[in-house]
Amino acid sequence: MLTSDTPFPAHEYSSDVHTVRLGDRTFLLVGTAHISQESADLVKMVIEQEQPDCVCLELDDKRYQALTQKKKWEELNLKTIVKNKQLSTLLVQLLMGSYQKRMGGKLGVTPGAELLTAANTAKNLQIPISLCDRDVRITLRRAWKSTSFFKKGYLLTSLLASLFDKEEVSEEKLQELKQKDVLTELMDEMGSALPDLKRVLIDERDIYLNEKIKSSMGKRIVAVVGAGHIAGMIRSFESDNKSKLEEITSIPPVSKGYKIIGWLIPALIIGSLVVIGSQKGASVAGENLLYWIMANGVPCAIGAVLALAHPLTIVSSFVAAPITSLTPVIGAGYVAAFVQAIACPPVVKEFQNAGDDISSIKGWWKNRLLRVFLVFLLTGLGSAIGTWVGGYEIFTNLIH
Repeated sequence: MLTSDTPFPAHEYSSDVHTVRLGDRTFLLVGTAHISQESADLVKMVIEQEQPDCVCLELDDKRYQALTQKKKWEELNLKTIVKNKQLSTLLVQLLMGSYQKRMGGKLGVTPGAELLTAANTAKNLQIPISLCDRDVRITLRRAWKSTSFFKKGYLLTSLLASLFDKEEVSEEKLQELKQKDVLTELMDEMGSALPDLKRVLIDERDIYLNEKIKSSMGKRIVAVVGAGHIAGMIRSFESDNKSKLEEITSIPPVSKGYKIIGWLIPALIIGSLVVIGSQKGASVAGENLLYWIMANGVPCAIGAVLALAHPLTIVSSFVAAPITSLTPVIGAGYVAAFVQAIACPPVVKEFQNAGDDISSIKGWWKNRLLRVFLVFLLTGLGSAIGTWVGGYEIFTNLIH
């Protein structure tokens, strides 16, 4: 039986702390703002006073290592990230992290300070720690795949715009956002604009956090989670959602329709060239093929030039674009980014400064890690433009 009105034992806390019971087990859910010093102080006080059997954190292993280990960037293999097509995921992580860091910087608080405080307090008291959040890479990849093409653009535009938002943020404003009615309204707004994104980022993680917290050892548990999860977690805490864990920790496969379209476009291009050759001669087909090469290669190479890429990257972009445009397996942006990462690899300091440099236009060109992203984005855009221009020309010549 789940209740939320039984003291944990008898301590009085703020409205950010919620006590629930499930059978003979008691859980104290501490709702926090990830850039609030007050949240960090509250977490420390609760753990020290309650001396629970376990402290659960809204962290996965990767984010925990990032918070606790200063040398995390030295272990990051950028070439592997590019090869595994995870550049988009890393970019979104940097964008979100930079925004949170900038807000926290205005308040003199390190993002995730309350989670780090909880971990350190538990260690000092020799209390076991349980990492209860879903792998951030799975969350971001599920969120990306669940978002339509046009809303992907809206999402990225919103994230990029947030980097240059100079609105002042106060501790009082954070407290306002932590109130249940305002937070619920914000979640409802997100649900209306991007329902699939809200489902992946909030609803699925509510379920995941609940099941991981309930599977932690001990009868007295303190769980430190973002305030935005509290309402949803309390609503579903009593439900048994273990069967849903496999579903919400998998990456949705590419739809058959997308695969068909991905191969249909290059098939139409190649087929059109063959038909043009048979009807109008090999020389005309050769002219169309040359147009295809130039239409793809030139805009892609221009994108690399605009990103101030290495000369080898510029040449590789020109060569790769006409070929990669005929296969959905890999894009020209990934080829160019891989060459750039090899030809002009970022140093550890640039990884560390990426969160700050990303919020300034100059920083995107100065920081070699961010320049890899620029190469990826601008060459990909150039290749996309070239595909449509080249394809239009070939189809026009086929018809006439």
